[in-house]
Amino acid sequence: MADAKLTQQDLAEACNVDVKTVARWMTENTRIPHPRHRWAACEALGVDEAMLWPDAIRKNIKTGPDREIVSVYPYRSACPKSVWRNLIGNANKELTFAGYTNYFLWLELPNLRTVLRRKAERGCRIRFLIGDPESDVTRRREEVENVPLKVSTRIRITLDELSKLAGTPGIEARYGDEHVAMSVFTFDDQMLVTPHLAHLVGHDSPMLHVQRCQDDGLFDRFAYHVTELWEAGREVETATITS
Repeated sequence: MADAKLTQQDLAEACNVDVKTVARWMTENTRIPHPRHRWAACEALGVDEAMLWPDAIRKNIKTGPDREIVSVYPYRSACPKSVWRNLIGNANKELTFAGYTNYFLWLELPNLRTVLRRKAERGCRIRFLIGDPESDVTRRREEVENVPLKVSTRIRITLDELSKLAGTPGIEARYGDEHVAMSVFTFDDQMLVTPHLAHLVGHDSPMLHVQRCQDDGLFDRFAYHVTELWEAGREVETATITS
């Protein structure tokens, strides 16, 4: 206001508000004016809105690491199936399914095997990182979840589905034990991430939809997690899966 040689009264008239309102803008940092008043004040003062009310900008435009968060679902089951279909369908370079069982994919996405086969034949790298149905980690998880459809059974369903993709180059499968508490599904530069809560099964846990926008952001951090687990993974011992 000093640089623009305006008094509180001058600014109030320019913004068509009471002078007391301008006084509150200056003394109450948490008070954010209506957009039309912000725009009028910026025009009168000759400054950018982000200089006067940065919080208003942050609420409308994500500028930090959280801009990589596309959407948040309180439950994985709350994510529309169309999101999964679109992400899988639009991926051309990489599809990574690092869920401990990946069981739900075959139930909720009809013709997934056909889609994966076509993707692989067109050069898309497809990886499945699953839990070992015979491992101690799996047995402990079964005790924690305490549900009729056991973790080992769900894993074997995925193994059976993958066996039907035998002979398709580009589809790999490995066992890993350290991702039992978090599932990460990668679709080129987008991800769906589910941190598993306590004894809850996957569909009852929250999920983040993340899109890569920067180096070393959320996407890259989760990608690092998957890469480390994949490199430490063990080959799935079945003659029908190339790994």
